[in-house]
Amino acid sequence: MNIEIVALRISPGHNFKGRHGLPPESHPLVTLPEIECVAGRGVRGDRYFDHQPDFKGQITFIAVETLSEIQRILKLPSLDFGAARRNVLTRGVDLNTLIGATFELGGVMFEGVEECRPCYWMNEAIAPGAEEQLCGRGGLRAKILGDGVLKTGLAELRLVQAATNEALLKN
Repeated sequence: MNIEIVALRISPGHNFKGRHGLPPESHPLVTLPEIECVAGRGVRGDRYFDHQPDFKGQITFIAVETLSEIQRILKLPSLDFGAARRNVLTRGVDLNTLIGATFELGGVMFEGVEECRPCYWMNEAIAPGAEEQLCGRGGLRAKILGDGVLKTGLAELRLVQAATNEALLKN
C-alpha cells in the first residue's frame, strides 16, 4: 500500500530529555526532503544517532491525522506538527498496527518496537492536555534494520512480518 511521508525531521540535540525541573533547550528541529537511515544506528544527524546499542527509538513516526485531531480537540488555532519532535510525519497508516511488525517503507526496512509514549513535556511543546490526548497514539518507535534513504512524498509500505499478539500485549 502507498502512504504519504509528509515531513522528515532531525534535531542535533535534546530539548526535553533530562530536563526535569529545568526549562527546555532550544535545539532546532530541521525539516529535510530526505533522511539517511543507518541500520542499528539511527538517523544520521539526529540526536539519537548511535545513542546506545539496540536502541528502540532509532527512528520515530507520528501520524498527521493524530496531530490534526489533537489540534481540533484542544481547540488550537494552529499546531506546528514538529512540536512532537518525531522524525517521520506520515499520512494514511495506523502506526499502532506496526508495533511488533517488520515492515519496509520507501525501500528501508524497520522493526516497529513500541508506541512513542507521550510525556508531560507535550503539554508545554503543544498545549496543556496534549499528553493525555496523545496516550495510545503518540507515534511509533522503531529500529532501523537496513540502510537507506527516506524521502518525502508517496512511499510504498510493505508488511514483511505482521505484528504478533505478544508484541501488542507488551504495549
